[in-house]
Amino acid sequence: MSASADGGRSPDPIAAPTVHVPILNVANILTVTRLALVPVFLLSLFTAPESTGWRLIATLVFAVASVTDHIDGTLARKFGLVTDFGKVIDPIADKALTGSALIGLSILGELPWWVTITIAGREVLITLLRFWVIRYGVIAASYGGKLKTIVQIFAIGLFLAPLPAGFDPLNWTVMGVALVLTVGTGVDYVVRALRLRAQG
Repeated sequence: MSASADGGRSPDPIAAPTVHVPILNVANILTVTRLALVPVFLLSLFTAPESTGWRLIATLVFAVASVTDHIDGTLARKFGLVTDFGKVIDPIADKALTGSALIGLSILGELPWWVTITIAGREVLITLLRFWVIRYGVIAASYGGKLKTIVQIFAIGLFLAPLPAGFDPLNWTVMGVALVLTVGTGVDYVVRALRLRAQG
């Protein structure tokens, strides 16, 4: 790199310019929309729990909100729309959606509280671990963690949908897989967090 006349360094011609990503972009809008759909979902779920129509609406709102979780991440990575705001609000929106659905189903007596506590407790634990090791690095999401999220959403969707009693074995099988993945990936995250902390 050549020196300038005043003794300083001339700009590097091949250095990539700093790109400012606006907070108001399509990825963040989708994330905020998902968060905004949480009260709409809860209203649909509790307006008339025994009504097939309202349960279908609640299931549809949950499904639409869940799909935005995949779309916003894909858009953010593909078009360089990743922001600090998105990094913070995205997991909050995810936990708010799944947490409200689980708690809502437990309040209605359709899902045992121990299931809700197991899944919600895992998420709280992992969030605390992230803060505990953040100064040492960030633990990337694993394939198991991503699969866990997909299975959880599918399982919750089955419990939300007004399906006949004949679907109960399927509902519990999928929820059982979700629980196994929830606990298994939680243990894996704890181990990786401890290793990262020890290395740091």
